[in-house]
Amino acid sequence: MPVVLGIETSCDETGVGIVADGVLLGDALATSMDEHARFGGVVPEIAARAHLHAVAPMVRHALDRAGIGFGDIDAVAATAGPGLATAVQVGLAAGKAYALTLNVPLYGVHHLAGHAAVDTLEHGPLPARCAALIVSGGHTSLLLIGDLARDPVVHLGDTVDDAAGEAFDKVARLLGLPYPGGPAIDQAARAGDPAAITFPRPMTGPHDPPYQFSFSGLKTAVARWIEKHGDQPVPVADVAASFQEAVADTLTRKALAACRHHQADTLLLVGGVAANTRVRHLAEQRCAAAGVRLRVPSPRLCTDNGAMIATLGDLLIRNDITPDRLDLRADPSATLHGALLHGPR
Repeated sequence: MPVVLGIETSCDETGVGIVADGVLLGDALATSMDEHARFGGVVPEIAARAHLHAVAPMVRHALDRAGIGFGDIDAVAATAGPGLATAVQVGLAAGKAYALTLNVPLYGVHHLAGHAAVDTLEHGPLPARCAALIVSGGHTSLLLIGDLARDPVVHLGDTVDDAAGEAFDKVARLLGLPYPGGPAIDQAARAGDPAAITFPRPMTGPHDPPYQFSFSGLKTAVARWIEKHGDQPVPVADVAASFQEAVADTLTRKALAACRHHQADTLLLVGGVAANTRVRHLAEQRCAAAGVRLRVPSPRLCTDNGAMIATLGDLLIRNDITPDRLDLRADPSATLHGALLHGPR
């Protein structure tokens, strides 16, 4: 039963996880979010320095939680892309150092594949074919996936501009809400009316690409509505609820359409925005009505974490996938083709 150490540093969280045979033994997470809050978004160099300080203590903390030592580690998995260039470099360099020191194989894995893999910790192996909606601060993608360790990932569509999570951050700033915007808007929306303002549902027209996303225009529509409101107090709760409804409606509408068109009886919803209560609830409603099984990890596993990278490494080593060489390079803008950064070999 190989034990895999996973390291995730693609953005502002330093995540470490330890997984063996599909079971999470221990994990640890440090965030530099508070350091970025005054800038209204993640500053890459601040994130990289924070990772540099946090990665070794988080590895130690995860080992302690798992009740094991370095000598029990059989493989190392590290995010090799996509993400902030300097941040990814820190985690991948740490992964190489641990793999070299411990004389164990290294797997440089794709961040988004990790988001998909982490659901298996709670719900078991993925079905042979399912639609996956990966939605986060930097990514919004609709995919067809099967065996994550061996099968190629089929891209149905991606965002053409802002990701959904990025739009949450920008709209929160317009409303004077704190960073990060996702949790702030989710909280504010609970006191608002989602039908108060009819914001557009981007790229849902009959002639639009069915599986692509665009949230820049929605963000602009919110800004224009606030501008037209003039000097009157902005109804923050109603704007937040109406904006959130537009995002949730757009995401779930396209995801269910993909399930119907591609005969997928399971929808996997993952990524930081999957922790949003309205997105989760609307996905549950629409999947139930369509007879589609919905799989969503616990909220703490939706955001970036080390468990997802360790889980992906665990899947790879259990399927006898050839590990990477130690001269593997990070790719901050890597396209998702499979679990490994450069696809299955």
